[in-house]
Amino acid sequence: MDSRIREHAEIIVDHSLDIEPGDNVVLRVPSVADDLAVALSELLGERGAFPLVTAGRRDRKRAAFLSTVDPDDLATPEHERALFEAADAVVHVRAHENASDMSDVDAETHAAYNQAYQPIQEEILASRWCLTQFPSPGSAQLAEMSTSSYEGFVYGAMNKDWDEQREFQRQMVEILDPADEVRIVSGDTTDLTMSISGMKTINDYGEKNLPGGEVFTAPVPDSVEGEVLFDKPLVHQGHIVEDVWLEFEGGDVVDFSAEKNEEVLAGVLDTDEDARRLGELGIGMNRDIDRFSYNMLFDEKMGDTVHLAVGMAYDICVPDDGEQNDSAVHVDIIVDMSEDSFIEVDGEIVQQDGTFRFEDEFEG
Repeated sequence: MDSRIREHAEIIVDHSLDIEPGDNVVLRVPSVADDLAVALSELLGERGAFPLVTAGRRDRKRAAFLSTVDPDDLATPEHERALFEAADAVVHVRAHENASDMSDVDAETHAAYNQAYQPIQEEILASRWCLTQFPSPGSAQLAEMSTSSYEGFVYGAMNKDWDEQREFQRQMVEILDPADEVRIVSGDTTDLTMSISGMKTINDYGEKNLPGGEVFTAPVPDSVEGEVLFDKPLVHQGHIVEDVWLEFEGGDVVDFSAEKNEEVLAGVLDTDEDARRLGELGIGMNRDIDRFSYNMLFDEKMGDTVHLAVGMAYDICVPDDGEQNDSAVHVDIIVDMSEDSFIEVDGEIVQQDGTFRFEDEFEG
């Protein structure tokens, strides 16, 4: 077995999940990533934990089901909910044999499935969990890279010193955590303001998401104003949505467009009432992710990007007495901040053209 796979598994088990003896661990692993499932199972056995391996959530088998089911008949699968209620930890591995396996499922069915699945997602988020990537050939093809190059890209972003990355990102947490207002400007197509007053800023250094490499928080739901052009493509349910544009008033999306697959974007925004509000502001800080790969798990961590998610806000970002955006969807979309752009926090520029003020290259 490739030694990088073993190292990847060790980071998941020891750093991301801190597995203890007796833990019941669900491994959601597509068959194309069996090598990682084997490495994880070996390590869990060594740690005295108990793995249960299941298939991935978005693969040919789930697509076959969703392509034939009547969306009106979709309900929360209680047997699956019971599994995650009993789990101490969950590993979800992304790996494509074919990145378009879900593309035959229509937007109405996707929306109904997301709503039915929401209670299960909440059970998973209440446990220790880690979402990660295996460098399968299908994922490499989506990234427009050879399998060998993609393996180097993936492991370079994941198998690293996460304590060092945490300290680098802590500098941005200290800027955002006490802040009131954030403004994001990129060219003449994006000028967006939002309040983050009272919200918590989270330092993602490879625990819940592997790779990590971002800091994120939740906007006050009704505070978002302005417009934003997401100049990086959105890959959603096997579809590529290009040049997503959103206009906000009073926190709500009041107008939108996309140059390609606009109906997919419309399906997301129509999932429920809160799908038209922002649930996350994230700032990418992983400098080992240096190219777009059509994979949000990596792309949102690029060091010269900002991502915004329509839909659900994470509980961890919202204080007990705060207003939380609650939706069956959480869909991230990316703004390139590498040129003619800046992030302003309480009137002070903290990133310009992709460089943070605490980096040597920052000019202010």
